[in-house]
Amino acid sequence: MTYTFSQIASYLESIAALNYQESYDNSGLLVGEPNTEVTGILVSLDAIESVIDEAKEKGCNLVVAHHPIVFRGLKSFTGKNYVERTVMKALREGIGIYAIHTNLDNVEDGVNAKISEKIGLINREILAPKNNIINKGIDDNQKVGSGMIGELPTSISIHAFLAHLKTKMNLPLIKHTSLDSFQSKNIKKIAVCGGAGSFLLKNAIKREADVFITADYKYHEFFDAENKIVICDIGHYESEVYTKDLLVDFLVEKFSDIKIEACKVNTNPIEYYF
Repeated sequence: MTYTFSQIASYLESIAALNYQESYDNSGLLVGEPNTEVTGILVSLDAIESVIDEAKEKGCNLVVAHHPIVFRGLKSFTGKNYVERTVMKALREGIGIYAIHTNLDNVEDGVNAKISEKIGLINREILAPKNNIINKGIDDNQKVGSGMIGELPTSISIHAFLAHLKTKMNLPLIKHTSLDSFQSKNIKKIAVCGGAGSFLLKNAIKREADVFITADYKYHEFFDAENKIVICDIGHYESEVYTKDLLVDFLVEKFSDIKIEACKVNTNPIEYYF
C-alpha cells in the first residue's frame, strides 16, 4: 500500500494536533508537496543538512523531525546559512520535511511521557495543564499541557537519583543546583520538561516536586530554586533525543509496510570536553 506526505501528516496530527502547538511554533509539513508518495521515513530530532543526506542514502523521501528547521519567514534562498541550505537541499533531492514540535510536547503521551518512562516515573500527570483548551474549540478529551510530574516507585537519596538519571538518560553530565537541603532526605516526586523548561519552575515547586529535570537554564535562573527544589539541566538534545524512538513507535504502529528508521546522525550542536 502506498501513502502520501499528507496521510503521514494527518496521522501525526491525530496524535498531536497542530492546534496544540505554542503560538511561536511552526509545526506541520514545511517542505514538500502533500500528495507526494512516501518511499521511506527518517525520524530525527533536527532536520539539518546531514539528516537530509542520510535520508537520501537510505531511500527515505520524508524526514519527520521534532524541531522545525524554519521558525521565521525566509526572505531569500542563497545558501547563506544552515536553514536555507537545508531547505534548498531537501527541495533539490525531493525530500519532504515534517515538524512535530510543541504540539508533541503538550500531549499526554508525548515528549515528556517518554522522558518519564526512561527514568521510571509512575503516577504521571501533566505538570501545567492548559485549562483554557476547551475554550479554543479543541478536543477536550485529551489531556494537554506543559511538562509532566510523577513519582519514583520508591524514594531514594538525591545522590542515588542523580546517578540513576545520568545512566537512564545516557548523560555526559548534569548541571544542578545545591543539594544541601536534600542531603538528609529521600526524594520521590519528579517534574520534567524536555527542552527549555524554566518557565515551569513555579509549577514544579507548587506541585511539591523534589527535582525538576529540564534544559537550557540560564545562570541567574538557577537561583530561583531557593533550596526548595533541585534543578537538573541535562541538556536540550539529551532531554529530547529519545523523541526519535517515540515517533518511530507511533509511525510503525500505523505504517508497518513503510521503511521507517531513526536517524543515526548526532545532530547535537554542543560537544563536551572532559
